[in-house]
Amino acid sequence: QVQLVESGGGLVQPGGSLRLSCAASGSIFSINAMGWYRQAPGKEREFVARITVGSSTNYADSVKGRFTISRDNAKNTVYLQMNSLKPEDTAVYYCNVRRLLGTTMYEHWGQGTQVTVST
Repeated sequence: QVQLVESGGGLVQPGGSLRLSCAASGSIFSINAMGWYRQAPGKEREFVARITVGSSTNYADSVKGRFTISRDNAKNTVYLQMNSLKPEDTAVYYCNVRRLLGTTMYEHWGQGTQVTVST
């Protein structure tokens, strides 16, 4: 099975920056994509950003131009650089990994890391 360990969350003022990290271990072969979702209190979990094995990226409209997703294949780690943070970005951020085995796609989730943007 795949284990995902997230880090880098914390408290930051509006306009500040944070970098989230997610390190994958275990059965990490055949990874198709890695990405980030977030969930604010009382709201549904939503897509934030994703990067594929071919290094294609995709972002939610609300974070385009402010967030950047990247990966380090040697460390099996995905990063989310968050700049110009807004109070609306406050949420628990979850790492997501997809593995393609044959014709079956497997999905794995981290435990989440808290990001709070406030004065």
